[in-house]
Amino acid sequence: MTPSALLPPRAAPPSAVGLRELRLAGLCYLAIIALGLFSEGVVRGSLVVPGDAAATAARIAAQPQLWRLGLAADVLMQVLDLPVIVMLWRLLRPVNEAAALVATGLNLVQTAVLVANRVQLLAALDLVTSQTLAATLPPGQREALAMLAVGLHSQGFGIGLVFFGVACVVRGVLIARSGVLPRVLGGLLAVAGLSYLVNSGALLLAPTLAQRLFPAVLLPALVGELAFALWLTAGRSPAAVRR
Repeated sequence: MTPSALLPPRAAPPSAVGLRELRLAGLCYLAIIALGLFSEGVVRGSLVVPGDAAATAARIAAQPQLWRLGLAADVLMQVLDLPVIVMLWRLLRPVNEAAALVATGLNLVQTAVLVANRVQLLAALDLVTSQTLAATLPPGQREALAMLAVGLHSQGFGIGLVFFGVACVVRGVLIARSGVLPRVLGGLLAVAGLSYLVNSGALLLAPTLAQRLFPAVLLPALVGELAFALWLTAGRSPAAVRR
């Protein structure tokens, strides 16, 4: 049974979300995407050496401020999640209130999981820079524990994206059925959610396969979310002007 089959067919009334709110949410969404690319691609992509705990620890210890900057970008990304979540709830509520509420709840769970998960990044930094830990733990053990913390962060990120993936699929269906938003955006967002689910499923159940799929499997997610964020920022539809 497809997600759309669970929703009773009916014409959606005009959204109460105004143009200014859509623009603000779109800018927040674009900032979230940019911050995520920076923290994951630039910071951890340059400092984490897969399979090499010693090299990873040395790079983090050599650039602790860059590591902290990536962590700050992650936290800011989660703060910006909240206005986007609220706006999407208001935008999609007239289509199907129960489904919009489910998507909102799933997104909030994802945000909470990711916020808590950032502690792993602080743990990795402390393990390679703390003088107290250096006096009590041998270098090899600290490096191994730091790499473990980085790995646990990746696993926690994958778990969080399970909730976000389902939320994207539900929202994609609602957007496609709304009658006031471009249907193609709904399809792109639903595909984005499915790509998150495939990536997280592989990460949790078949890590070797996940390494082969990444980052290509997340390309549809980037395209779908970027298209939706750009539409919120610059698009114009009945949903954006009726109040």
